[in-house]
Amino acid sequence: MRTLLTRDPDEAAAVLRRGGLCVLPTETVYGLAALAYDADAVRRVFEAKGRPSDNPLIVHLGEAAEADEVAHVTALGGDLLRAFAPGPLTVVLPARPGLPPAVTAGLGTVAVRVPSAPLARAVLRSTGPLVAPSANRSGRPSPTTWEAAAEDLDGRVDAILQGPPTTVGLESTVVDATGDVPLVLRPGAVTLDALEAQFPASRAVAAGAEQTRRSPGTRHRHYAPRAQVHLVAPGDASPSGDAAWIGLSPPPSGYALATVCPDVEAYARQLFDAFRRADAAQLSRIDAEAVPEVGLGVAVMDRLRRAAAG
Repeated sequence: MRTLLTRDPDEAAAVLRRGGLCVLPTETVYGLAALAYDADAVRRVFEAKGRPSDNPLIVHLGEAAEADEVAHVTALGGDLLRAFAPGPLTVVLPARPGLPPAVTAGLGTVAVRVPSAPLARAVLRSTGPLVAPSANRSGRPSPTTWEAAAEDLDGRVDAILQGPPTTVGLESTVVDATGDVPLVLRPGAVTLDALEAQFPASRAVAAGAEQTRRSPGTRHRHYAPRAQVHLVAPGDASPSGDAAWIGLSPPPSGYALATVCPDVEAYARQLFDAFRRADAAQLSRIDAEAVPEVGLGVAVMDRLRRAAAG
């Protein structure tokens, strides 16, 4: 298959309306989009990614008001969408009938999100609801540039909408809103602190808990480069010509590649790109500096632990 490269959101939307697959830029990571109600297109998403069938998909919407088309919007879910959409928050709700079973992984719930990236929203205005998991081969680091998506999916998808690098760099926060209390199933850029400021009862669900089945990115190998990721404490660097470094602190000399981030936000934004650059250089190890698990640091450490376990 020849993959079309385009900068025109109308051209990308036309590909999707024909039942094709198109990589889209969002603020979190690049997503692999298909019409949410097209069972054949959804099936191709799983095939292109090599994605396990029990891993549910997020339905992306152009406006928060569209959530009622795909889900029974609970009072809590409506409040969360009004507070944080558009943006990097995904809300899990009871699913309405009609979505292909592969979208919900047969769970009876559906995850919905309204991205804030202008190109994604332009496409969504033309297509309606889209599934859009990260545009990578399953288990690999999520792509934060269109070039990274092309590394994994060129020849496997119909088109790639070329946009800017993502501004967040990590996948969305996923919150279960099927009950009365917001339950964070996957940490992301909308932090627990930000949720608690408006919804004081919010709490995080422990990794591996039964509820996390409702969220993508929590049960299977994820975010892992080919190089072995080692979590290191500040000051515990082990320079090597066969290793890369990423962290907040400048490392000692001797690393083949070093990414020094001025703050945790930059760490999140640059993490997956640093993983991919280490793989491109055929390095065997990545030393990733641990950060305090407060605010966005919770999501950074979640991704680092999953990558290190890869």
